[in-house]
Amino acid sequence: MRKNELGRFSDASFLILSSLANGPKHGYAMMEDIRAFSGTQLEPGTLYGAITRLEKQGWIEALPAEERRRPYRITTDGATALREQVATLEQVASVGKKRLATLEGM
Repeated sequence: MRKNELGRFSDASFLILSSLANGPKHGYAMMEDIRAFSGTQLEPGTLYGAITRLEKQGWIEALPAEERRRPYRITTDGATALREQVATLEQVASVGKKRLATLEGM
């Protein structure tokens, strides 16, 4: 998968892939994890809409249900997409820091 094939990468998708990068989780566990590491509270509709899109892209997959909860895990393609998005965000952050440093010198 090439970078230009990723398309638009929404915040919810990035947060979900980041959450699943350390192991499978069901929806509520993802929401709690995302809130803990990012301070973002995803609403259930936002979460499950993004989960549906990520499944269709092949970036996550559902696992067999545990009791009444369905866990999801990141796929190899999902990990690749997350790696590429993290690299892009690191580049943007680096440029932003450098530009802020020049402002501070004014």
